[in-house]
Amino acid sequence: MKRRRGTTSREFVEDNRGVRQVFPRRLSSTILLDAVLALAIPAVLAAQRPQPFDQQLRDNQQRLEGIRRERSDVEQELERLRTQAHSLSDELANIERQKETTNRIVNELDRQINSLSDQIDHTTVDLLLAQDALSEKRAVLERRLVDIYKRGPLYAYQVLLAAESFGDLLSRYKYLYLVTRQDRLLANDMSKLQRRIARERQTLVDGRDALGRRKSERTEELDRYLQLEHERQASLRETRRNTREAQQRDEKTLNDRIAALERARREAEARGVAPGAAAITTADLGQLDWPVDGRILYQFGTATGPNNTRIPWHGIGIAAPVGTPVRAIAAGTVSLAGPLGTYLTSVLLDHGGGYYTFYGYLNDASVTQGERVLKGQVIGHIGGQASDQGPHLHFEIRGQGGIALDPVNWLKSRK
Repeated sequence: MKRRRGTTSREFVEDNRGVRQVFPRRLSSTILLDAVLALAIPAVLAAQRPQPFDQQLRDNQQRLEGIRRERSDVEQELERLRTQAHSLSDELANIERQKETTNRIVNELDRQINSLSDQIDHTTVDLLLAQDALSEKRAVLERRLVDIYKRGPLYAYQVLLAAESFGDLLSRYKYLYLVTRQDRLLANDMSKLQRRIARERQTLVDGRDALGRRKSERTEELDRYLQLEHERQASLRETRRNTREAQQRDEKTLNDRIAALERARREAEARGVAPGAAAITTADLGQLDWPVDGRILYQFGTATGPNNTRIPWHGIGIAAPVGTPVRAIAAGTVSLAGPLGTYLTSVLLDHGGGYYTFYGYLNDASVTQGERVLKGQVIGHIGGQASDQGPHLHFEIRGQGGIALDPVNWLKSRK
């Protein structure tokens, strides 16, 4: 505001009285509003600010790379297996480990997808808050510009010269300082908010890109998991086929051994050698003690196997914990005590009169070939934990001529 030529100092003071009355009131309201915005909005933004996005992406990538390295080691192990002689069970176990690591990767991707979705939500809220804060700052700036326009030019020396006292001078100087300081803070806050909005928008773009990549990786890993499952099923079918073929060979070996014992018994009878008392007779039907207590896994007869194949069982499977003692159901002579192919450690007892009992999938044999055993004597302990059925005893009763008999008909009924 310019001083009119020819006016006295007192007249100049009188002319600027309106400035003294309006200026402090308008300035106070502007400073109060800006102070509230300057304190409240940054506090809200800081309280909701998540973990740095770049660090989160690096941590996620490191976790994924760690699990993928584990799977790569398992895959290399399978390649080494295939360059040398190995069993299908080893290959099957390797595929299971690949499935397990792939499943961990899928779970990690699910966790990251959820985390990225939360991050995008937080970033969106943060961006909206920053945009609202910038709008508020712009509104304050617009009000300041309107006030300046309506008031006209305001020179500091004019305001100071219009002071009526030293105290008034100090008050005017303080108001001028606060106005200048608040205008600078307003400009700085707007610049910071603009930079923050740019960062949040870039974070939002990066987050959506990362989310899209993780979803794509998850789809690929699920396809890989299904492929591994198909390989496992194929290997499992091959393993079961080979196992069944091996069991058939082992059954033939057992049948040949029993047939040899039967021939020797008949030859002895033909020579007139008096046979010893048979420990098992038809009178024992339903009266024999169980060789081990446990649940029946499979029954005597023909069962349905994989792919509707028919599996003949010449005995029954009795589940029991590993190491459980197995007892002879009757007195007899040990004809076999040792490994028998897929039946693992086995014991064959000759009870005389053409009756035999067979105990397969033992962890060990407590008797030796040619030894006489008594009824109820421990002949071995439960094994078979590596079999498809888990720990169990394969138990058979053979009659004259090596005919397989249903053990359930000879063992005591369970109440």
